[in-house]
Parts: sequence; C-alpha cells; structure tokens
Amino acid sequence: MANLDRFLTALVTNRGDALQLVTDQVATLRIAGQARPLSRQTFTTPQLLTLLREVASAESMLQIESGSETSFAYSSADGAFTAVSQLTAGRLSVVLKPDAVLEGSNGHAPKTRGTEAASAGSDSAKAELEVLLRELVARSASDLHLRVGQPPIFRIHGDMERDTALPPISNDKLQAMLVGVMPERNRSEFESSNDTDFAYEITGLARFRCNALRDRMGAAAVFRVIPAAVVTVDDLGIFEEVRKLCLLTKGLVLVTGPTGSGKSTTLCALVDLVNRTRNDHVITIEDPIEFVHPNKNCLITQRQVGVHTNSFKSALRAALREDPDIILVGELRDLETVSIAIETAETGHLVFGTLHTTTAAGTIDRLIDQFAADRQAQIRTMLSDSLKGVISQTLCKKIGGGRVAAREVLLTIPAVSNLIREGKTFQIASVMQTSRRLGMVTLNDALIDLVDARQVESREAYMKAVDKMSFANMLRQRGHDTSYLDASEGAAPRPTKTAAKAS
Repeated sequence: MANLDRFLTALVTNRGDALQLVTDQVATLRIAGQARPLSRQTFTTPQLLTLLREVASAESMLQIESGSETSFAYSSADGAFTAVSQLTAGRLSVVLKPDAVLEGSNGHAPKTRGTEAASAGSDSAKAELEVLLRELVARSASDLHLRVGQPPIFRIHGDMERDTALPPISNDKLQAMLVGVMPERNRSEFESSNDTDFAYEITGLARFRCNALRDRMGAAAVFRVIPAAVVTVDDLGIFEEVRKLCLLTKGLVLVTGPTGSGKSTTLCALVDLVNRTRNDHVITIEDPIEFVHPNKNCLITQRQVGVHTNSFKSALRAALREDPDIILVGELRDLETVSIAIETAETGHLVFGTLHTTTAAGTIDRLIDQFAADRQAQIRTMLSDSLKGVISQTLCKKIGGGRVAAREVLLTIPAVSNLIREGKTFQIASVMQTSRRLGMVTLNDALIDLVDARQVESREAYMKAVDKMSFANMLRQRGHDTSYLDASEGAAPRPTKTAAKAS
C-alpha cells in the first residue's frame, strides 16, 4: 500500500474536492471551497517526492523533477485519481482529485501498477458480499454473520438461520469480502488489533454497521442493517411522556439495554422528532455513524469516532465550542466521557446517551459506580439535578413473527431525585410502580402489557424479565400460561386462560 493512500481515503471519506500537498505545509483537504488540515506535520520537498515515486511512473517522475507541470493518473482501493504537480524553485505543489469530480478528463487510464488481478478479485468478492447484504434486507433479517467454514447465517426475528443453499466461506474469500468494503483506516486497525468497526452503505438500499474480527478459524464479520429511512416515534410506538423529553432545553436522557435491543433505533426516532419539531443545532458523536439525518428544521452535525474525531470524550469536549443545543453521545464508554456528559447536561444542553444496562435503577448505579468513592456524593447530587429520564428496553419475539420492544421508563420527579441524592436507588422501582399515571413504566409492567395484548408469548416475556419471581406471579394472577414454570417446580400444570374458558 502506498503511503499516499491514507490521505486519499480521507479525501473520499470526507467527500472532498481535492487533496493538496505543498512543500513546508500540512496536507490539506479542499471541501466545498474550504481548506481543512489533514496532517499535523509539514512536508519537505524530498518527502513529497518520495510519496510521488510510489504512485507515479518513472517517466512522470522525470518530468516532475525537471520542473515541468506534470499530470498523471493513479488508482487505489478508494478509486481513481488524477494528480497535477509542479516543482518551482525547490517548492513542490501536488493536487489530487477523484476522477468523478474532475472538470474534464485528461484521457489517461488509471495505473494499477500490476494490481489488476488483485483488484478484480477484490471487486468480485465485494460484489458477492453485496448480494448477501441485499438478501439480508430482503429477508427482513437484522444481522448477517460470516464465519470461515460456515455458510452465511442470518438472524431473522432473533433466530439464527443458516443458508444451506450456499457453500461454506473460505478464509481467503471472507478476507477479500471485508477488504472490498473496509475503509483504509479500518484495514490498518484490523491488521494491528484483529477487530474493527465501520459502516458501509449500498445506495438506495440501506446502511450496514459492521464489526470485523478474527477468531480461531480466521476472519469473521457481523453486518447489521441500518434502514435507509429514518424511523419515527410513531413507527416505534413511543409513549407521549418519552416524546416530551425531546422538548427539554437541558438535562441528560439515557437509552439503555443489552446489545441488539434497539437502542440506536430509539435514539434515531428521538433525534428525528427533535429535527422535525425544533430549530436547533444537534451534534451526534457515533462509532460508526448509523442512521443519517438530513437537515429538516434543525442543523444536524454527525461525527464518527476514528474518522472525524479521535474519541467520544474529545468530541464531546470539543462540542461545547461548536454552539450545540443538543448532543447525542453514541456510547458513554468511560469515566471521563460520563463526567463530561453530566457536566454538559448541567450547563444548559440536552444530552442523549446510551449504556448497556438492563434496568433504570441499574443505570443510575452504573453511572455513579464508575467514579471514585470520594466523588460519588458529588456525582449523585449532579445526577439528581441533570438526569431527566431513562428508557431501558429489550426486544421480544412477537407472536406471528417480528420483534417488539418492551420499554421501562423512568422519569425524574422530585421523589426520584431525592432517592438518587441520598443513595437509595433500590427504592426507585417502588416509586415507578406508584407513578404510572405520570408515564413511568416498570419492565414487568411493559412485558405483561405485551402478553395481555397477545403480542408476545408469556414464556418469551418471562425469559426477558429481570424480576422473574414477581413476573411469574403477575402471569398467574392474570391467568396466562405458566405450565413451563410449574412443570419445572414439580407441580401439576395450571390451566391456561384459554383452557379455563373452554371448560
């Protein structure tokens, strides 16, 4: 790989018009007429000539070194480019543009420098992967798993289904598939750390969030569908009380749940509601960018960790200088990010974030426990003032196919704030049970509502419940089938509601 390729990847990723390299200056991207620095260090003329020797022909290099204005073509994994260089009085200037944005072709064919066969193989593997991704969407599956020695595996409504009509995938084929769609930055990360996250889009179909990894068999990958259309709060059936959180001018709102529980989809719907009903600046910090939000009433700035910023904490810190009204943090990963998010919510901004916790009370404990013991009292006080709501959700299999979210909703009323401040979060569940009229819902209540509505089987709901003993009692009181529980306890199966009516 040529050293110049990493700059060309940034040019394509940021949809720039040109890459400019000039002696004694940093590398610069030209985007919509604006200059954006791309490197920290300046380049000397010998360094620039070294970069060019890796991509230009010997004939072109002779012309460059003689001082003639020289144009040549080059292609990398990110596409075809045309370079124009000029060496004057010891200073070298090079401008590279993607062929798609050139104002007139120079008629030169891109030079592949002996990589035609490898490129063709990569293109073929990429085409095969895109066929699988189209099949992923056509089957209404959520995930595609690719493993060496296995046929493609689709997760459909929560179940893993192997496509036995297709042959097992070899390691070489899977590696070629991943390289065909992986940005250059992620290729380097994959080689060094054996896993990486990135997003891939098929125009007009959908975006996909990918995690590439290596296991004992070789390369592996998981692709998750991110629908091309932004989902709305109406599509997800989000309660009115949760929608009102989007009207706040400051505070912290958390969407939590295990991996694959639909947190990103719920946040997408809330951001879309803000985008349609407010006139503000929204900054999202994600890894990678999933749902793409067009500007409606709001100005939306979406930044990807590793591409547009180094980390969640650095982007969140920088966001305070970017005139935000609302900030979405894709994941509250570490202590510093959590600390900045709470402080940001306290200082007049609305902050949305996610955590991998299963209950609302557990979310609060997780936040506080990240801090040292001597700071926890202060954080409780800050959190009691800034936390406005927690939506903890889990996905359940629907009767007849599909999945539906059971959402536990905690809204911060004075009683809840006092419990957080006093370190009595174990009492929050009781407050939620007695405050349903205010819009609060416990996970057990959300699950039993789905069972009552015959959207979810009682056994599925029981498996998703956290407080299983209380939920089993709720099922029995309402006459739902609990035979699977009674049998395990050695008791005779109790009649179901349907059987009771039949008798």
